[in-house]
Amino acid sequence: MPEQKLPDGPQTHPLVQTLQWLTNPLEYMEACAQRYGDLFTLRIGPVFKPQVFISNPQAIQQIFTTDPKLLDSGEPAGIQSSLLGRQSMLALEGKPHQRQRKLLTPPFHGERMLAYGKLIPDITKQVTSQWQIGEPFSVLPSMQAISFQVILKAVFGLEEGARYEKLKELLIAILNPKRPLLRAVMLLFPLLQRALGPWSPWKNFMRQRQQIDELIYAEIRERKQQPDNSSRSDILSLMISARDEQGQPMTDVELRDELMTLLVAGHETTASALSWALYWMHHVSEVREKLLQELDSLGENPDPNAIFRLPYLNAVCYETLRLYPVAMLALKRLVKSPLEIGGYEFEPGTLLIPSIYLTHHRED
Repeated sequence: MPEQKLPDGPQTHPLVQTLQWLTNPLEYMEACAQRYGDLFTLRIGPVFKPQVFISNPQAIQQIFTTDPKLLDSGEPAGIQSSLLGRQSMLALEGKPHQRQRKLLTPPFHGERMLAYGKLIPDITKQVTSQWQIGEPFSVLPSMQAISFQVILKAVFGLEEGARYEKLKELLIAILNPKRPLLRAVMLLFPLLQRALGPWSPWKNFMRQRQQIDELIYAEIRERKQQPDNSSRSDILSLMISARDEQGQPMTDVELRDELMTLLVAGHETTASALSWALYWMHHVSEVREKLLQELDSLGENPDPNAIFRLPYLNAVCYETLRLYPVAMLALKRLVKSPLEIGGYEFEPGTLLIPSIYLTHHRED
């Protein structure tokens, strides 16, 4: 059987490609797209097998609408996370994935979100009240503090106290490592995931994860014993009360893994998007002026829902997310049966990766 013809890509050693990807993924993708076009092939770790990056909108539409029997996502496609766990929505595929989606949909219904309309402004005011007029500051730590507190209170439903403070301390330590490149390399290569002594990076990571798990499981246990759970609006309480078609609730492990997924997927991403929004509205002064005029038109104490519906504010949010999407890539898909996408015939075992960043930056 002849070897399949994959889209062109760099011919450098896979380790070199991996290093370039880890140190500067955006520029590396842009350079590859400029040289090789809408589809190009990389071989980056930890799998080092062909991974086809796709930024053609029609080809991406084909991927998203292809019968799931032909494409695997989740763990079979290599989606693994030592932090999120195997019951995370991101790691599941097929029927287990569909079950979790159905269980998680009600807590994120639009009407539920309105319950957080007061919580989010209150946290924002509390964080921004520490800013000093006339004193320059880095905005990212403030945005991280806002998104982090919103998640702990709206998603976890934690009240301030000993458990809140301890979980906050541990999560900040594990989510914002002092040596991020070392952490990225360690999570990318399973060979490095070994406890080489009590103070090795992996041992320290596993110790932090165990302490976080103990706190989360304790919160889940206590919450299940509370009779007034139905009156609460936080996501954890809604997840605990959710039932599947067979009337079964989520297990403690499923609850833990979904909570960690919401935390990891919602903390740094939100903080980064907010920081870029503030950067661009200060970089382009007419955008800032127009946005301030729109916000001022609502008066002194606007209803959060009125803010949510502002057209220019929404446009600023969308444009920020176009320029710097919170995820560079969509989840990769593993080809299970021969499949034609974007004019190429892909054989089983090939990994297809829609590039959100490159698609957003197309001239068309």
